[in-house]
Amino acid sequence: MNLEAFVLGCGGMMPLPHRHLTSVLLRREGELFLFDAGEATQISLRRLNLRWKKITAIFISHTHADHVTGLPGLLMLSSQVDRTEPLYIYGPPKIAEYIESSRRVLDMYINYEIVVREMQEPGICYEGDGFAIRSFGLRHTKPCVGYTLEESPRPGAFFPEKAGELGVPVGPLWSRLQGGENVELPDGKVVEPGMVLGPPRSGRKFSYVTDSLYFPEIAGEVANSDLFICEGMFEKALLESAIEKKHMTAEQAAHLALDSGGVKKLGLIHYSPRYTEQDLKRVLEEAKAVFPETVLTKDRMHFPLEYED
Repeated sequence: MNLEAFVLGCGGMMPLPHRHLTSVLLRREGELFLFDAGEATQISLRRLNLRWKKITAIFISHTHADHVTGLPGLLMLSSQVDRTEPLYIYGPPKIAEYIESSRRVLDMYINYEIVVREMQEPGICYEGDGFAIRSFGLRHTKPCVGYTLEESPRPGAFFPEKAGELGVPVGPLWSRLQGGENVELPDGKVVEPGMVLGPPRSGRKFSYVTDSLYFPEIAGEVANSDLFICEGMFEKALLESAIEKKHMTAEQAAHLALDSGGVKKLGLIHYSPRYTEQDLKRVLEEAKAVFPETVLTKDRMHFPLEYED
């Protein structure tokens, strides 16, 4: 089962010609989930030839302009592509007001159902087949939330030789055992999945954090992420500015990845527009000194999330 992330925009505050505003699309099989919708989100969606009209749900971190200005256009265009399924939008308080006021002022033509859910408390906000998306609180200048998508544990590896030794014939009974069912053989003997399967295997996990003051509890929320997308807005020389504006340095993001005990890759995002591409190499070096498996995300960068086993 495929799970992959696409960075649609990596910039913060203002769009640049080569750096759209922050947005990440996650694709799990045929389902698409959008995290934030900064200005120019549509451009990257089209350039990547993603089936954006199939977006199941949009998850907004907070209602600062650089994270929501791409949303009205997406809502309007979805009326032009014969959408029939509801579009779910999740976010902190005021996201419903933003969407409703945009629809009213722009006189949007919307021919599908939009379901907006504001999250007052951390917890699971969306559940699908074999996975759940969870929100948790961040600390910014206005209410802000982070998100994780985590898959359920998978059954353990199937051992055909054990099934054969127990007399289970090749065929549908093997599939039922792999699916976690007990099976009964013609002689009345019951074979349980644990008799032919190894220990359960972990699913995959994606985490998304922007914008926030650094605080160590974030590490627990993103623990064991295969991909942790986190803001790295400033270099460490601007720590005081980061604290004042309730943002993070790239080095602090790297400490979260390190302290989580299990993050496999850190993707920095939401860079200050003050940084040129050359400057960002310095920002990356500061993060890699703490957490070597760090990359600078770029617009339209692709991250496949693979199973470990």
